[in-house]
Formats: sequence, C-alpha cells, structure tokens
Amino acid sequence: MTEYWKIDRELVDHVAKVSRLELSEEELEKFTEQLKVILKAFKEMDEVDTEEVEPSFQPIDVKNVLREDSAEQWDWDSLGNAEHVEGRHFKGPRIT
Repeated sequence: MTEYWKIDRELVDHVAKVSRLELSEEELEKFTEQLKVILKAFKEMDEVDTEEVEPSFQPIDVKNVLREDSAEQWDWDSLGNAEHVEGRHFKGPRIT
C-alpha cells in the first residue's frame, strides 16, 4: 500500500498559515509528530477486514417507545394563583 498522506513539517506549517495560526518551532515539531501518530492509527484501522460486516449508522438501535394514548380528566385550577381574576378569565389592564 502506498503512503497517501505524508505528514511533514512543511505541510503542518502550510496548514497553520492557511488557518492563520502563528505556531512556534516547538509547536510545529510537536504537532507534526502528533499528526503522524494519528495518521498511523487510521492506517491501522484501514487494514481491518470489514467485508462481511454490515454498516452501523447508530451504535444502539433507535426505536420509538410509545404508550397507549388515552384522554383523562385533569382537575387543575389554572387561575388558582392568579391575583387578577374575573370569573373564569384573567383580568388585564383596561385599554384606552
């Protein structure tokens, strides 16, 4: 297998400049080595045989859990804590 991506200091420097990042020499060396390690891990994953494995779009099967829908009488006084009540309605300021 040929090496598709080659991570070197020049590439990291170019990406940093395009991203408008000012990296020191230490940071360039550090990030170059870190990106090499990350790329190596992805290359190892590419070598895994997945021919007979079905793709998984969700780690856990997604199902709707529904309950029986039934109407129930609800005894709640919506005006119980309101100060300004007139009959069964909220009382608002008079518009003049």
